[in-house]
Amino acid sequence: MSPTETAAQRHPQTGTYTPLRELSAVLTGAIVSPDDPDWDGARQGWALAVDQRPAAVALPESAEDIVAIVDFAREHGLRVAPQGTGHNAHPLEEQLGNSILLKTSRMRAAQIDVQNRRARVEAGALWMDVTVPAGEHGLAAMAGSSPDVGVVGYTLGGGLSWLSRRHGLAANSVRAIEVVTSDGAHIRADRDHHPDLFWALRGGGGSFAVVTAIEIELLPIAQVYAGAMFWPQDRAHEVFEAWRQWTQREQPDEIISVARVLNVPPFPEVPEFLRGRSFVVVEAVYLGEDSEGAELIAPLRALGPEIDTFSTVPAPALSHLHMDPDHPVAGKGDSVVLREMPAELVNEFVAAATGPAGSALLSAEIRQLGGAIARPGPEQGARGSIDAPYIMFAVGAAPTEALRAVVKAHVAGVKRAISRWGAGYEYLNFVERPVNSRELYRDDYTYRRLQAIKAKYDPADIIQSNHPIRPAG
Repeated sequence: MSPTETAAQRHPQTGTYTPLRELSAVLTGAIVSPDDPDWDGARQGWALAVDQRPAAVALPESAEDIVAIVDFAREHGLRVAPQGTGHNAHPLEEQLGNSILLKTSRMRAAQIDVQNRRARVEAGALWMDVTVPAGEHGLAAMAGSSPDVGVVGYTLGGGLSWLSRRHGLAANSVRAIEVVTSDGAHIRADRDHHPDLFWALRGGGGSFAVVTAIEIELLPIAQVYAGAMFWPQDRAHEVFEAWRQWTQREQPDEIISVARVLNVPPFPEVPEFLRGRSFVVVEAVYLGEDSEGAELIAPLRALGPEIDTFSTVPAPALSHLHMDPDHPVAGKGDSVVLREMPAELVNEFVAAATGPAGSALLSAEIRQLGGAIARPGPEQGARGSIDAPYIMFAVGAAPTEALRAVVKAHVAGVKRAISRWGAGYEYLNFVERPVNSRELYRDDYTYRRLQAIKAKYDPADIIQSNHPIRPAG
């Protein structure tokens, strides 16, 4: 007997779950159960390699719907797993059997307050729902590198943006978060109301309550100097070493960059001059005049890239700079936060990422951190900074079980090659496997404080996240 049948017995004539039908009747949105014809589509997240099998899927359309769903779950011995897009659903894959997967994809409204430079964003909104309308008013948000990543999940995990070396992590741009707690209360958390919960949500992940909306600060940035340079991948060591030395010179916080090895898939939608080829790539963004940006990247341009796309672009265009897919894919990736990057690390990384099994990876990158990303502040939340100069992320396509195993092994090989330079903790948004959540924080104090706040707002551990914080006690 399934968990859903335990909590909500099948109707003897219809075969449907009677209590779930009763819940559905009070929602504006929908409930999908395993015997519904659209079950497989409803339970699928953005990460197609993840086989999510919850007790039921809820598709709320309002905060009132979410209150009803949380109340139902609590009363029937079920848990609630909120999910915006499911980009990082891998850690949840085996944990949903007794849970309602609460997908907020029908809640995508975004209101731009131009005068106060703020956006109020519903729980299911994607970054493209914010960056495009904000950009029409010369404003920019602390968005990630992909246009279809969910605003809420990304921000609760910290949020590394192209703007972060100058303006810090995205979690620091949050001004208020509206949530439903495990007792069904719909509350607003900010610096003056429920400040402990407000602290936990900004970087502590989604374990504490179900977010219904988030209010974020916007920045007066209309355009930036940005682009990418491509070289044949057989020059990977030369380019990575030059980039390493370049990042370790004194640089303004206004510039941020990524170096990566990239194996472009031979898909028809890929431009012909890139299709099926392998490159080493440097991407960068400068928040300033194009002449200043061009001067800053001149040492890299002197390496003679085959392709050079740098120009002044509207801020919303940054969502496409990293060339992340804007549709669901079957992929598998992992990361290492790096405490340093000596020349030896470049040797090991390039050898592992471009070796005989290199074609198993779509991308293996090292992102430049530092600047405001590394600076803690008293007003920040649980993850307000990353005190490390670099972070590595490697990912490959995994449309089948066999390829998933190959990609997993090769990603693990890249991690092993550079693990001795690891910082000793991880960055929540880049961890695509189950881990002890203690490993996500540098100190025991932060983790114990998160556990205490979890115990206060969700003592029965009803709210479930991909990297859970268990209640203290």
